[in-house]
Amino acid sequence: MDKLLDKIFFRSKNLDYISQNIKKITQETSAYKIFQAINNFNETSEVRYVGGCIRKIIKKEQVDDIDLATNLIPSEVCDALKKNNINFYETGIDHGTITAIIGDQKYEITSLRKDVSTDGRHAKVQYSLDWKEDSNRRDFSINAIYSDKDGNLFDPHNGKKDLENGSVKFIGNADERIQEDYLRILRYLRFFLNYSLNKHEPEIYKTIKRNIGGISKLSSERLIDELKKLTKSSGFIRLFKDKESLELIEIIFPQLKNLQILKKINSYAQKNLSKVDFTFLISLFIIDGTDNADYFLYKFKISKKDQKRIKIIDDFYKQKVNINNFTEKNLNKVFYFDGRQAVIDIINFKLFISKKLEKKLIKLLDVYKSKTLPMLPVGANILMSKYNIPEGKVLGNKLKRIEETWVQNGFQISDKQVQKIAKG
Repeated sequence: MDKLLDKIFFRSKNLDYISQNIKKITQETSAYKIFQAINNFNETSEVRYVGGCIRKIIKKEQVDDIDLATNLIPSEVCDALKKNNINFYETGIDHGTITAIIGDQKYEITSLRKDVSTDGRHAKVQYSLDWKEDSNRRDFSINAIYSDKDGNLFDPHNGKKDLENGSVKFIGNADERIQEDYLRILRYLRFFLNYSLNKHEPEIYKTIKRNIGGISKLSSERLIDELKKLTKSSGFIRLFKDKESLELIEIIFPQLKNLQILKKINSYAQKNLSKVDFTFLISLFIIDGTDNADYFLYKFKISKKDQKRIKIIDDFYKQKVNINNFTEKNLNKVFYFDGRQAVIDIINFKLFISKKLEKKLIKLLDVYKSKTLPMLPVGANILMSKYNIPEGKVLGNKLKRIEETWVQNGFQISDKQVQKIAKG
């Protein structure tokens, strides 16, 4: 029996590290409750770790999410969780996925499936009891590694070996895998940049170029979500050193006109690239003094909050502000009306795109990181009582002029200046 298990799960001494860490996850998280609930549901029920968490353990990366696969159909998964008082919601039940919630940890549990039909975006699925059949519909060999709770691997496509060799391979026919879901082109690029130790295999690269037009079928939300994952990944900086990968990204996102900017960046940008958020990073790539940024924001339906951030930077950039004009006096208006983040974004943007390190800007950045937002010392009540100005449009206009003068003067205004505006 043990020999049979060895054959099925590819047991070997070099799996000790992997199995130990899988056991550790089972023991130290609430995942064991999922295993108890499903493995004890009936005589044949089984659940296994799959995909990213196994891949990350093999590569000694931090595991930040846990995906599971089971031979139970979704309704049975729900029954098993209910029986064990585990909360859940039916996130993607149409595609066989239930999300279990234990404390603050979420677990995606997906039933074994095979694709019945695909349209390049989504697939109609049929549930299966065959683990190998389920693996055949996955995208890459490195994402088709399963494990039981004790760390015994089921690796039908040699994903572990591919990870160790730095190879990112589609499962089966690459054309078919891509045409099932064109997002796999971007996923391939992310995994290639993170894990590959070699150049793109010529046939895979040709296949991607042949199918890249299918990207247009995908929603902007899915594309942006995958772009975010790419920018947050460890291999992102490699993008600018890999001509072929860069070419593909520029085809998919033609509005990212300034990607080349990160090929040669100053020491400040190098140090802080991993610290900036996605919104700021995108601003670096799309702002070029034209309407390109506006078009990108429209096409990809960026949130209103992030749109505002990018437009503030864009408007400031279009003014072609000279480095000598980066002063507290000129930035105070932005600080007061648009907030601290806006000023930090503007200064950071200039720092990132400058050919050399501008120490003046770094000092300004420190100033605004700790600067307190002041309150206008003159209110409507003062103008009404002291200068007999009635409520209405005139009062509002005078308050606005006082506010603008106060901001322009570094948040200072004299009684004489107030009087002049009030009586003018």
